[in-house]
Formats: sequence, C-alpha cells, structure tokens
Amino acid sequence: MHHDELKKILEAGLLSFPLTDFDEQGRFNKTTHVKRLEWLMPYGASALFSAGGTGEFFSLEPGEYSQVVGTAVDTCRGRIPIIAGAGGGTSLAIKYAQEAERLGAQGILLLPHYLTEAPMDGIVAHVKAVCKSVRFGVIIYNRAACRLDAEALQELADACPNLIGFKDGFGEIESMVTIRQKLGDRFAYLGGLPTAELYAAPYKAMGVPVYSSAVFNFIPKTAVDFYKAHAAGDTSTTNHLIESFFLPYVALRNRKAGYAVSIVKAGAKLAGHDAGPVRSPLVDLSDAEVEILSALMKPLGSQ
Repeated sequence: MHHDELKKILEAGLLSFPLTDFDEQGRFNKTTHVKRLEWLMPYGASALFSAGGTGEFFSLEPGEYSQVVGTAVDTCRGRIPIIAGAGGGTSLAIKYAQEAERLGAQGILLLPHYLTEAPMDGIVAHVKAVCKSVRFGVIIYNRAACRLDAEALQELADACPNLIGFKDGFGEIESMVTIRQKLGDRFAYLGGLPTAELYAAPYKAMGVPVYSSAVFNFIPKTAVDFYKAHAAGDTSTTNHLIESFFLPYVALRNRKAGYAVSIVKAGAKLAGHDAGPVRSPLVDLSDAEVEILSALMKPLGSQ
C-alpha cells in the first residue's frame, strides 16, 4: 500500500489498538489472537494498530513483536490495514520499522523513544532516520518524551514524504491548533489521548475528527455507535454514553497507573474474549474493580 493511500484511510473512520494475547504463563498466544482479530474486524474499524500501546509493545521481545505483527498481517490481509507499533532508540526503532515492513504491515506508528528527554532537533533527526529507513507510511505519536512543535513538523514534512500522520497525545489546544493551521492537509491527524471518546468533540473542533478507541477491544458495537454519532453531530447519543459509561469508566481507569491497558484486558475477558493477564510491571484490576466494570458494561448489551 502506498503511503498516500494509507493517509486517506486514516482521515476517516474509527481506529483501534487490539490487545496482545498472552497465556497464563505470559507467552504470546497466537491462537486466541487470531480469534480476537476475526471477532473485531467485522465491526468496521478503518485500520488496526498491531503491537501498539494497548497491545503492550513496551513489554514485547523482538521475536514476539514479529509474531504479533506477522499474525495480524496474515489474519487481516486484504480486509483491513495493519499499522505496527515501533519505538525505542533510533537504531532499534529502525529495526522494528523494517521488520514491520518486511512482514507486510501497511505502516508504523512511531511511539515515543521513552525515558530519556531529548532536544527538538534530536527528535527530528530520530524521526527522519526512521522514515528514511522504510518506504511505507509513518505516523508520529506526539506524547511523553516526544514533543514536536509546528516548526519541527514542517521540517519533517518537507524531508519525509512518507511521514503521513500525526497523532496527538498531549491535548494542548494552542499547540494542536498551531500545528493544524501550519501543516494543513499535509498529515492525517489523529486524537491520541487515553479514552479518546471523552476528547472527540473538542478535537473535532480543532480539525482532528479521527481517533483510536481502546474500548473497541471489548465493546466494539458501542465504540462504533459512539463514533458514528460523533461524526454525525448526534450529541444526544454521545452525551448519554459519556455520562452513563465513559465518565465512570475513566474514574475506574484512573485508580492506578497503567490501568489504561489493564482495564481494557479486564473488559475483553468480561466480553468473553480473554487476552490473558497484563505483563509486569503493569498489574491487573482487582476482583472488586472487575465487578464495577462489569456493571458498567451490562447495560450496553451483547457486543
């Protein structure tokens, strides 16, 4: 897939990050991962991010990364684009990006380089190196240690034709508006704050109508219904779901660091699609917290 075609796909429709399946010993479970993808695909997401943040990219070994992304590409081939996570220091990020391209993914989401702060020109050089190492599309995730401003993004846009997407995980209005105004339609813009449904309306007002949904992993019908209502300006539906589900869900998610992933795995298990436990240093929800989540999901019906 040419990177311009991927950009068009990213400019409309709901996106999501499938969980990575682990067995009780914490090993990648290919069998259940295939079943997960087969379950989710018919709900109509426009693309799926394999081995992303919700997919615990940060805990995967390189060999496991190849298994996860390869399984997603093989399972979804011809039906839905797969965008792989890639990250770490420059040399490692390049290896992940090239492996994703070799496996047949349609692009990568370049995750933050983690931990070590870096100057703007250093981050620009990092992104350029990754983009130039592959031919397919690259989406930059502006979050945590990766914080790019409009001028840096303009430099990258000029130097890297295959840098086709910008995902924002900061939610700073002035910065996002400045970037959107300066870069125009050069990028596909994606909302990237955790539980993106809460931020969908203000992001849309800033010219960022597309986002990735974590809850698609366990209530895919509700996630799609919310997105369709959001796209249509049906605030009655979106406000009801925010009040009845998303706000109490976020309150539960915020009880402990790392629960943004753990709560999604708990939801998937409640929905009958167990992805196994999270990997250390993350921890799973307590039994009492799982009961709270179950009560929130019950009124939504069968997914």
